[in-house]
Amino acid sequence: MAQRHLIDLSDLSLQELDAIISLAVKIMENPQDYDQVMKGRIMATLFYEPSTRTQLSFQTAMLRLGGQVIGFSNPENSSVSKGETLKDTIRIVSGYSDLIVLRHPLEGAAKAASLYSGCPILNAGDGGHLHPTQTLTDLVTLVQEKKTLSGLTIGLCGDLKNGRTVHSLVKAMCRYPGNRFLFISTPQLRMPQYVKDLLDTLNCPYRELDSLEEAIAGLDVLYMTRIQKERFTSEEEYLAQKDVYTLTLDKLEKAKYDLKILHPLPRVDEIADEVDGDSRAVYFKQAIYGMYARMALIATLFSSGLRQGAPAGELHAHCKNPRCISASEHYLPALFHESGGMIECAYCSQRELI
Repeated sequence: MAQRHLIDLSDLSLQELDAIISLAVKIMENPQDYDQVMKGRIMATLFYEPSTRTQLSFQTAMLRLGGQVIGFSNPENSSVSKGETLKDTIRIVSGYSDLIVLRHPLEGAAKAASLYSGCPILNAGDGGHLHPTQTLTDLVTLVQEKKTLSGLTIGLCGDLKNGRTVHSLVKAMCRYPGNRFLFISTPQLRMPQYVKDLLDTLNCPYRELDSLEEAIAGLDVLYMTRIQKERFTSEEEYLAQKDVYTLTLDKLEKAKYDLKILHPLPRVDEIADEVDGDSRAVYFKQAIYGMYARMALIATLFSSGLRQGAPAGELHAHCKNPRCISASEHYLPALFHESGGMIECAYCSQRELI
């Protein structure tokens, strides 16, 4: 039987997604009913990039479900530092564990890992590409704080080009009816074209603008993001972008009383400390919801299971994205989806004309 992986929330039907969200709420209400569902199971957390919330919430989720945890939080303390390929690391660790949670700086790494794993892979963030379990966290937060996932005006502000959390969130929320998006960023950090292409295909409305003040009055949800220093090729490029957007109480005077402010964290200077005490700020609660979201995902994976998406085809093509995992792990097969005169890399979603 094929392994059940979660690389992208798009791999799940809306029914499956809603069932996981509902289970997260049930676990919050009665955690004692779920404290042994992973007894005897081992989860490996392989974090090639730094993390606080994602790594610790996954580990805590597994422990609260009665399971155990192994793994590393720094590849320099593993055989990766000796030149071991991702393929070999995954083959070994999947023999030790029942589940692998993978974070990696290269786009498409989770997809690549799934090709060689003997156990399910959960994508905990692959470069600037996707972060499906953060999005699951965001959806649980919105269900708890807004009581709906439909009919919302959602502003996303900051580094939309490299922000894997916003890519995943938009892809998920455009599946619910009546949502519209305002993409607030500098021209250099606009939302990637493949995300906008998806919205266009679904006739989901969005606008791009560069002013947070212009957008804030009409928002039901404001999703702030950090300008990610680690995604820039030079210090100068980063410094030119880092202080452009800062949310303050003055700016919130124009906002709705029931606005909800989310942030995947960590923050740097994009949300002033004074905002923390505002009732509309829910980003610390959001981090706690993330633990329950991941508990529900893990429990679902080992009960009813997750539907596996259709495999990509192998074409004679080469991904031109230098941040794609296929650019450095050269043994990987060339996997692309073909649609409407375009081919899309199955690892990193880079699109180009055939």
